[in-house]
Amino acid sequence: MQPTLFITGTTSGFGEACARRFAAAGWKLVITGRRQDRLEALAAELSATTSVLPLAVDVRDRAAMQAAIDGLPADFATLRGLVNNAGLALGINPAQGCDLDQWETMVDTNIKGLMYTTRMLLPRLIAHGAGASIVNVGSVAGNWPYPGGNVYGGTKAFVRQFSLGLRCDLAGTGVRVTDLEPGLCESEFTLVRFGGDQARYDATYAGAKPVQPEDIAETIFWLMNQPAHLNINNLEIMPVSQTWAGFAIHRE
Repeated sequence: MQPTLFITGTTSGFGEACARRFAAAGWKLVITGRRQDRLEALAAELSATTSVLPLAVDVRDRAAMQAAIDGLPADFATLRGLVNNAGLALGINPAQGCDLDQWETMVDTNIKGLMYTTRMLLPRLIAHGAGASIVNVGSVAGNWPYPGGNVYGGTKAFVRQFSLGLRCDLAGTGVRVTDLEPGLCESEFTLVRFGGDQARYDATYAGAKPVQPEDIAETIFWLMNQPAHLNINNLEIMPVSQTWAGFAIHRE
C-alpha cells in the first residue's frame, strides 16, 4: 500500500524539501501551509509524481485545522507519517527589548500548532500501527541557550519534552516519535526571523557551509524508513562549522 505523509509548513524550507523527497519516493502527501499560491503550485508540480492533497490552513487556527483533518478523503485517511515542521522564530533581541506579540506568535505556532496537529492526527497514525512515525522539528535552541534565543528556545525545549512524553503515551501502538534538532540551517526561516534583512541573512551564512533544507529532508526520510522496531528518540544535527561557544562572563 502506498504510504501517506502529512507535512505542516510546506510552502518553503524544510517542509517543501520534505514534500519533494517523499514524493520522489512515491509517498502520497497531505501538505499544509498558509500561502495558498505557493502551496497549490507545489501540489501541481508534485502531482505529476504522486497523489498530493494541499490544505491551505494555519496550524494556529484550531477550528480550521480540525475541519481540514475531519475532511480528509478516504484515500488519505490512514497516515504512516507526520512531519510537524510549521514553526518560526521572530527577532533576536534580548528579552527586555522583545515584542510581546512576536513571543505570542512563536508560542501559538511552535507549541500550540504542533499540539493541535498531533492530537488531531494521532488516531490516524495509531490506525496504521507499526512503522508509523511522527517527526517533530525542534532545534538545538531547545538544548543550548544563546543571547536572543529566549522564547524561541523555550518553545523548542517544549518540542523535545513533548516528544519524549508522546513516546511514553504511545507505547504499544507501534507509532514512533523523534525530535529532530537542527542547528545552523540556511532557509527562508532565518530571513523571516531577521524581518527581511537580506544583508544580515547573507552575513549569517557566509563561509559557514550551513545545513540545507534538502539535508533535513533526507534525514527525515531516513528516520521514517528505519525498521519498525527502532525509534530514534532525538537527533541533533549541525554543520561541521558550528560548535558551542564558551560561557559568557560579565565583569564589573
